[in-house]
Amino acid sequence: MLTVRAPATSANLGSGFDVFGVALSRPADVVRVSRAAETTISVSGVGSQYIPEDPDRNTVGAVADALNAPAHIEIDKGVRPASGLGSSAASAAGAAVALNELYDRGYSRTELVPMAAEGEAVVSGDAHADNVAPSILGGFTIAAPGGITHVDARVPLVACLPEIVVSTRDARRVVPEELTMTESVATVGRAASLAVGMCRSDPDLVGGGMDDSVVTPARASLIEGYDEVREAALEAGAAGVTVSGAGPAVLAACGERDRQPIAIAMLEAFDAVGVDARVYQTRVGEGVTVY
Repeated sequence: MLTVRAPATSANLGSGFDVFGVALSRPADVVRVSRAAETTISVSGVGSQYIPEDPDRNTVGAVADALNAPAHIEIDKGVRPASGLGSSAASAAGAAVALNELYDRGYSRTELVPMAAEGEAVVSGDAHADNVAPSILGGFTIAAPGGITHVDARVPLVACLPEIVVSTRDARRVVPEELTMTESVATVGRAASLAVGMCRSDPDLVGGGMDDSVVTPARASLIEGYDEVREAALEAGAAGVTVSGAGPAVLAACGERDRQPIAIAMLEAFDAVGVDARVYQTRVGEGVTVY
Protein backbone atom coordinates (compact mmCIF):
# COMPACT_ATOMS: atom_id res chain seq x y z
CA MET A 1 0.00 0.00 0.00
CA LEU A 2 1.15 3.51 -0.81
CA THR A 3 -0.16 6.60 1.01
CA VAL A 4 -0.18 10.25 -0.06
CA ARG A 5 -1.42 13.55 1.39
CA ALA A 6 -3.23 15.69 -1.19
CA PRO A 7 -3.81 19.35 -0.26
CA ALA A 8 -6.91 21.45 -0.60
CA THR A 9 -6.69 24.26 -3.12
CA SER A 10 -8.23 27.60 -3.91
CA ALA A 11 -8.90 28.43 -7.56
CA ASN A 12 -9.61 31.71 -9.38
CA LEU A 13 -8.34 33.97 -6.56
CA GLY A 14 -10.77 36.62 -7.78
CA SER A 15 -9.18 37.94 -10.95
CA GLY A 16 -7.87 34.64 -12.35
CA PHE A 17 -11.07 32.79 -13.23
CA ASP A 18 -10.38 29.24 -14.46
CA VAL A 19 -6.65 30.06 -14.60
CA PHE A 20 -5.13 30.76 -11.16
CA GLY A 21 -4.85 28.30 -8.29
CA VAL A 22 -2.93 27.77 -5.05
CA ALA A 23 -2.27 24.75 -2.88
CA LEU A 24 -3.22 25.24 0.77
CA SER A 25 -1.13 23.90 3.64
CA ARG A 26 -4.39 22.72 5.25
CA PRO A 27 -6.85 20.98 5.02
CA ALA A 28 -6.00 17.88 2.96
CA ASP A 29 -7.18 14.44 1.85
CA VAL A 30 -5.24 11.25 2.56
CA VAL A 31 -5.31 8.72 -0.30
CA ARG A 32 -4.11 5.11 -0.01
CA VAL A 33 -3.71 2.81 -3.03
CA SER A 34 -2.91 -0.86 -3.47
CA ARG A 35 -2.75 -2.95 -6.64
CA ALA A 36 -5.89 -4.81 -7.66
CA ALA A 37 -7.36 -6.60 -10.67
CA GLU A 38 -10.00 -3.89 -11.01
CA THR A 39 -10.56 -0.50 -9.41
CA THR A 40 -12.60 -0.27 -6.24
CA ILE A 41 -13.06 2.79 -4.05
CA SER A 42 -13.85 3.36 -0.39
CA VAL A 43 -14.43 6.80 1.12
CA SER A 44 -14.39 7.97 4.73
CA GLY A 45 -14.07 11.31 6.48
CA VAL A 46 -15.90 14.62 6.19
CA GLY A 47 -18.82 14.51 3.78
CA SER A 48 -18.03 10.95 2.71
CA GLN A 49 -21.72 10.04 2.73
CA TYR A 50 -22.22 12.28 -0.30
CA ILE A 51 -19.35 10.88 -2.38
CA PRO A 52 -20.07 7.93 -4.74
CA GLU A 53 -17.80 4.91 -4.51
CA ASP A 54 -18.66 3.76 -8.01
CA PRO A 55 -15.43 4.20 -10.09
CA ASP A 56 -17.50 5.56 -12.98
CA ARG A 57 -18.83 8.38 -10.80
CA ASN A 58 -15.80 9.22 -8.65
CA THR A 59 -12.88 11.40 -9.80
CA VAL A 60 -10.28 8.78 -8.91
CA GLY A 61 -11.87 6.15 -11.12
CA ALA A 62 -11.16 8.26 -14.21
CA VAL A 63 -7.58 8.80 -13.00
CA ALA A 64 -7.01 5.06 -12.58
CA ASP A 65 -8.33 4.52 -16.13
CA ALA A 66 -6.10 7.25 -17.55
CA LEU A 67 -3.03 5.66 -15.97
CA ASN A 68 -4.15 2.09 -16.74
CA ALA A 69 -3.55 1.41 -13.06
CA PRO A 70 -6.39 -0.58 -11.45
CA ALA A 71 -6.25 -0.39 -7.68
CA HIS A 72 -8.16 -0.40 -4.45
CA ILE A 73 -8.26 3.28 -3.54
CA GLU A 74 -9.06 4.46 -0.01
CA ILE A 75 -9.89 8.15 0.37
CA ASP A 76 -9.95 9.76 3.82
CA LYS A 77 -11.61 13.12 3.18
CA GLY A 78 -10.24 16.13 5.02
CA VAL A 79 -11.58 18.52 2.39
CA ARG A 80 -15.36 18.83 2.51
CA PRO A 81 -17.19 18.27 -0.78
CA ALA A 82 -18.87 21.37 -2.29
CA SER A 83 -16.62 23.65 -0.24
CA GLY A 84 -14.80 25.70 -2.86
CA LEU A 85 -11.54 24.22 -1.59
CA GLY A 86 -10.92 21.72 -4.39
CA SER A 87 -12.32 18.64 -2.68
CA SER A 88 -12.68 16.50 -5.81
CA ALA A 89 -9.37 17.82 -7.16
CA ALA A 90 -7.51 16.79 -4.00
CA SER A 91 -8.71 13.19 -4.38
CA ALA A 92 -7.90 13.15 -8.12
CA ALA A 93 -4.46 14.68 -7.59
CA GLY A 94 -3.65 12.30 -4.76
CA ALA A 95 -4.72 9.28 -6.80
CA ALA A 96 -2.71 10.42 -9.84
CA VAL A 97 0.53 10.80 -7.88
CA ALA A 98 -0.03 7.64 -5.84
CA LEU A 99 -0.90 5.39 -8.80
CA ASN A 100 1.95 6.79 -10.89
CA GLU A 101 4.31 5.83 -8.06
CA LEU A 102 2.66 2.48 -7.30
CA TYR A 103 2.85 1.29 -10.91
CA ASP A 104 6.11 3.10 -11.69
CA ARG A 105 4.54 4.78 -14.72
CA GLY A 106 7.29 7.40 -14.82
CA TYR A 107 5.18 10.48 -15.52
CA SER A 108 6.39 13.84 -14.25
CA ARG A 109 4.16 15.85 -11.91
CA THR A 110 3.31 18.23 -14.77
CA GLU A 111 2.35 15.32 -17.03
CA LEU A 112 -0.02 14.04 -14.36
CA VAL A 113 -2.03 17.28 -14.31
CA PRO A 114 -4.21 16.58 -17.41
CA MET A 115 -4.83 13.02 -16.19
CA ALA A 116 -6.08 14.31 -12.86
CA ALA A 117 -8.12 16.95 -14.68
CA GLU A 118 -9.99 14.15 -16.46
CA GLY A 119 -11.08 13.03 -13.02
CA GLU A 120 -12.35 16.55 -12.29
CA ALA A 121 -14.54 16.35 -15.38
CA VAL A 122 -16.53 13.56 -13.69
CA VAL A 123 -17.74 16.09 -11.09
CA SER A 124 -17.79 19.45 -12.88
CA GLY A 125 -18.41 18.34 -16.45
CA ASP A 126 -15.21 20.01 -17.68
CA ALA A 127 -11.55 19.00 -17.39
CA HIS A 128 -10.29 22.14 -15.67
CA ALA A 129 -6.76 22.13 -14.27
CA ASP A 130 -7.00 25.19 -12.01
CA ASN A 131 -7.46 23.02 -8.90
CA VAL A 132 -5.60 19.82 -9.76
CA ALA A 133 -2.48 21.68 -10.92
CA PRO A 134 -1.71 23.33 -7.56
CA SER A 135 -2.74 20.21 -5.65
CA ILE A 136 -0.17 18.16 -7.58
CA LEU A 137 2.57 20.78 -8.00
CA GLY A 138 2.07 22.93 -4.92
CA GLY A 139 2.50 26.69 -4.75
CA PHE A 140 0.77 29.06 -7.18
CA THR A 141 -0.14 27.83 -10.65
CA ILE A 142 -1.37 29.39 -13.87
CA ALA A 143 -3.31 26.94 -16.04
CA ALA A 144 -3.17 28.38 -19.57
CA PRO A 145 -3.80 26.74 -22.97
CA GLY A 146 -0.03 26.51 -23.51
CA GLY A 147 0.57 24.59 -20.30
CA ILE A 148 1.06 25.07 -16.56
CA THR A 149 3.24 27.77 -15.00
CA HIS A 150 4.27 27.13 -11.40
CA VAL A 151 5.72 29.33 -8.65
CA ASP A 152 6.71 28.27 -5.12
CA ALA A 153 4.98 31.15 -3.32
CA ARG A 154 4.77 31.58 0.44
CA VAL A 155 1.76 33.73 1.27
CA PRO A 156 -0.29 33.49 4.50
CA LEU A 157 -4.01 32.87 3.95
CA VAL A 158 -7.22 32.37 5.90
CA ALA A 159 -9.98 30.16 4.49
CA CYS A 160 -13.37 30.36 6.18
CA LEU A 161 -15.86 27.65 5.27
CA PRO A 162 -19.54 28.23 6.12
CA GLU A 163 -22.04 25.42 6.53
CA ILE A 164 -23.55 26.28 3.16
CA VAL A 165 -23.45 24.12 0.03
CA VAL A 166 -22.74 25.69 -3.37
CA SER A 167 -22.32 23.17 -6.18
CA THR A 168 -19.72 23.80 -8.87
CA ARG A 169 -22.35 23.46 -11.56
CA ASP A 170 -24.62 26.06 -9.91
CA ALA A 171 -21.69 28.44 -9.39
CA ARG A 172 -20.78 28.22 -13.09
CA ARG A 173 -24.35 29.00 -14.14
CA VAL A 174 -24.27 32.46 -12.53
CA VAL A 175 -20.99 33.55 -14.17
CA PRO A 176 -21.62 36.38 -16.68
CA GLU A 177 -21.08 35.35 -20.30
CA GLU A 178 -19.91 38.79 -21.42
CA LEU A 179 -17.87 41.66 -19.97
CA THR A 180 -17.14 45.17 -21.04
CA MET A 181 -13.77 46.41 -22.26
CA THR A 182 -13.40 48.38 -19.04
CA GLU A 183 -14.01 45.26 -16.98
CA SER A 184 -11.58 43.27 -19.14
CA VAL A 185 -8.78 45.82 -18.74
CA ALA A 186 -9.32 46.04 -14.98
CA THR A 187 -9.34 42.25 -14.60
CA VAL A 188 -6.12 41.82 -16.59
CA GLY A 189 -4.40 44.46 -14.48
CA ARG A 190 -5.44 42.88 -11.21
CA ALA A 191 -4.49 39.39 -12.39
CA ALA A 192 -1.06 40.65 -13.40
CA SER A 193 -0.59 42.26 -9.99
CA LEU A 194 -1.62 39.05 -8.25
CA ALA A 195 0.82 36.96 -10.31
CA VAL A 196 3.68 39.34 -9.50
CA GLY A 197 2.65 39.24 -5.85
CA MET A 198 2.86 35.46 -5.82
CA CYS A 199 6.31 35.58 -7.44
CA ARG A 200 7.43 37.95 -4.68
CA SER A 201 5.40 36.25 -1.91
CA ASP A 202 3.91 39.70 -1.25
CA PRO A 203 0.50 39.46 0.51
CA ASP A 204 -0.38 43.09 -0.26
CA LEU A 205 0.05 42.66 -4.03
CA VAL A 206 -1.79 39.34 -3.90
CA GLY A 207 -4.65 40.82 -1.90
CA GLY A 208 -5.02 43.79 -4.22
CA GLY A 209 -5.03 41.46 -7.20
CA MET A 210 -7.93 39.47 -5.73
CA ASP A 211 -10.33 42.34 -6.38
CA ASP A 212 -12.77 41.39 -9.13
CA SER A 213 -15.95 42.98 -10.45
CA VAL A 214 -17.09 40.22 -12.81
CA VAL A 215 -17.20 36.65 -11.45
CA THR A 216 -16.87 37.24 -7.70
CA PRO A 217 -20.03 39.37 -7.21
CA ALA A 218 -22.10 36.78 -9.07
CA ARG A 219 -20.83 33.93 -6.94
CA ALA A 220 -20.89 35.95 -3.73
CA SER A 221 -24.66 36.28 -4.16
CA LEU A 222 -24.92 32.53 -3.46
CA ILE A 223 -23.13 32.86 -0.10
CA GLU A 224 -25.21 34.19 2.78
CA GLY A 225 -23.18 36.74 4.76
CA TYR A 226 -20.39 37.12 2.20
CA ASP A 227 -20.37 40.94 2.21
CA GLU A 228 -20.31 41.08 6.02
CA VAL A 229 -17.51 38.49 6.22
CA ARG A 230 -15.45 40.27 3.57
CA GLU A 231 -15.78 43.60 5.36
CA ALA A 232 -14.90 42.05 8.73
CA ALA A 233 -11.77 40.42 7.30
CA LEU A 234 -10.61 43.66 5.69
CA GLU A 235 -11.16 45.58 8.93
CA ALA A 236 -9.13 42.93 10.77
CA GLY A 237 -6.15 43.45 8.45
CA ALA A 238 -6.73 41.32 5.34
CA ALA A 239 -5.00 42.58 2.21
CA GLY A 240 -7.73 41.11 0.03
CA VAL A 241 -10.76 38.83 0.20
CA THR A 242 -12.54 36.76 -2.43
CA VAL A 243 -14.67 33.67 -2.99
CA SER A 244 -12.55 30.52 -3.00
CA GLY A 245 -13.24 28.61 -6.20
CA ALA A 246 -16.94 28.08 -6.67
CA GLY A 247 -17.57 28.86 -2.99
CA PRO A 248 -18.87 28.90 -0.38
CA ALA A 249 -15.44 29.15 1.28
CA VAL A 250 -14.13 32.71 1.58
CA LEU A 251 -10.39 33.31 1.18
CA ALA A 252 -8.33 36.15 2.65
CA ALA A 253 -4.69 37.04 1.92
CA CYS A 254 -2.81 38.63 4.78
CA GLY A 255 0.39 39.07 6.73
CA GLU A 256 1.51 36.33 9.10
CA ARG A 257 0.58 38.11 12.32
CA ASP A 258 -2.87 39.04 11.03
CA ARG A 259 -4.08 35.49 10.39
CA GLN A 260 -5.58 34.87 13.83
CA PRO A 261 -7.54 38.13 14.19
CA ILE A 262 -8.83 37.74 10.62
CA ALA A 263 -9.90 34.16 11.31
CA ILE A 264 -11.81 35.25 14.41
CA ALA A 265 -13.42 38.18 12.59
CA MET A 266 -14.63 35.99 9.72
CA LEU A 267 -16.12 33.41 12.08
CA GLU A 268 -17.89 36.10 14.09
CA ALA A 269 -19.27 37.72 10.95
CA PHE A 270 -20.79 34.47 9.74
CA ASP A 271 -22.16 33.81 13.21
CA ALA A 272 -23.78 37.24 13.26
CA VAL A 273 -25.91 36.30 10.23
CA GLY A 274 -26.77 32.89 11.70
CA VAL A 275 -24.36 30.77 9.67
CA ASP A 276 -22.09 28.20 11.30
CA ALA A 277 -18.56 28.09 9.90
CA ARG A 278 -15.08 26.74 10.47
CA VAL A 279 -11.82 28.43 9.66
CA TYR A 280 -8.37 27.35 8.51
CA GLN A 281 -5.34 29.50 9.25
CA THR A 282 -3.35 28.29 6.29
CA ARG A 283 -0.88 29.43 3.60
CA VAL A 284 0.21 28.66 0.06
CA GLY A 285 1.77 25.24 0.57
CA GLU A 286 3.22 22.09 -0.96
CA GLY A 287 1.67 19.72 -3.47
CA VAL A 288 0.89 16.04 -3.00
CA THR A 289 3.25 14.43 -0.51
CA VAL A 290 4.14 10.72 -0.67
CA TYR A 291 4.47 9.14 2.77
